[in-house]
Amino acid sequence: MKIIVCVKQVPDTSGKVAVNPDGTLNRASMAAITNPDDLNAVEAALTLKEQTGAEVVIVSMGPPPAESMLREVMARGADRAVLVSAREFGGSDTYATSQILAAAINKIGVEDEDIVLCGRQAIDGDTAQVGPQIAEKLHLPQVSYAAEITKEGDTITVKRMLEDGYMTIKVKTPCLITCIKELNAPRYMSVGGIYECYSKPYEIFDYNTLKDDSLIDPTTIGLKGSPTNIFKSFTPPQKGVGMMLEGADKATCDKLAGILAAKHLI
Repeated sequence: MKIIVCVKQVPDTSGKVAVNPDGTLNRASMAAITNPDDLNAVEAALTLKEQTGAEVVIVSMGPPPAESMLREVMARGADRAVLVSAREFGGSDTYATSQILAAAINKIGVEDEDIVLCGRQAIDGDTAQVGPQIAEKLHLPQVSYAAEITKEGDTITVKRMLEDGYMTIKVKTPCLITCIKELNAPRYMSVGGIYECYSKPYEIFDYNTLKDDSLIDPTTIGLKGSPTNIFKSFTPPQKGVGMMLEGADKATCDKLAGILAAKHLI
């Protein structure tokens, strides 16, 4: 049994946000981290590994420096990693990215007992589209917004967190599940894991590795083949200093109401 986890290296949006003149993000000058929701998917995979003895395979699409992120994930307990990296894949939107990742997962192989896990969404795009699109391209049943995952034989029971409550769904393997932060608390790297991560299998899938897959169509991958493009990225302007009113009496309330009325907010 394999558990294939898709992860993404993203800019650390809590720090400096750099934007190129054309409106795209200058990722080279920004600190990079592992996408937070993807770490919840990794933790779910490692928990299932402890329960079932499954092999955990990490897959990511990105430039060569993403190897350091994949090594960190292996230091948490993953068994091997695959980096999908080629100039032909650069600039892909969610549609193109899902095609490329689906082709990579096909190359790894999805068998009857296998599970594909993804984070709900990436903090740099916030689309929550790639996971479900991978499932569609691989013709796998999918369950999104997983807040609890339980495996019994070839059946996965998923508790989904919705805006107004929970939904419990049972699905047969193979399947794809997207995970949310409420699912678990990701573990840290261990000292032993850090030592071992550089001896674990690490592969690079380039364009030539995947070009024979039917999903790799040069007209629908990369920047030129993406149906959508980013119009502009920019750093949000800083908010002005707020106004503090002291007191909790009627006079203070009247003053607040007057300010809001003057701004036509009430």
